[in-house]
Amino acid sequence: MMFPFVDNEEDDEKEENLYIPREYGINFETGQLSGKIVEGYDALLVWVWLALKTPRYRYYIYSEDYGQEYEELIGKSYSKELTDSELERMTEECLTENPYITGIENFTCTKDEGKVTVSFRLITELGDGEVNVEV
Repeated sequence: MMFPFVDNEEDDEKEENLYIPREYGINFETGQLSGKIVEGYDALLVWVWLALKTPRYRYYIYSEDYGQEYEELIGKSYSKELTDSELERMTEECLTENPYITGIENFTCTKDEGKVTVSFRLITELGDGEVNVEV
C-alpha cells in the first residue's frame, strides 16, 4: 500500500541507473579507433563526436533522439546570424539527449572552404571542457 508521505522509490532508482560511461576511444582527427577504452568525461567526448557526426533519422540502428539535424540548413538562404543560431540550437538539442550533458556555452561556428566547425564549452556532470568538431 502506498502512502503520500512515503518517498517514491523511482527517484532513487534514476540516480542509481547513472553509471560511469565507457566508450572505445577515437582519434578525433582521423576518426579511427584508438584501441583503448576511455571512461568518464573522455567517454562523453567520444559520444559527443559521434552524435554530431551522425545525421538524425538516417540510420535505423539509432533511436530518433540520436544525432543532429544540420542537413535541414543546407541550401537555405538564411542570414549568418539565423544559421548560427539554428546550429547552436540543433547542437544543444542533440547533446542534451545524453543524461550526463547539461548544456553548452560560448558556441561559435566557423565556415571555411565548405567545411563547418562548431566550437563550444561542454557542460556535463563529469566535468566541463572545450569541444571543436567539424560537422
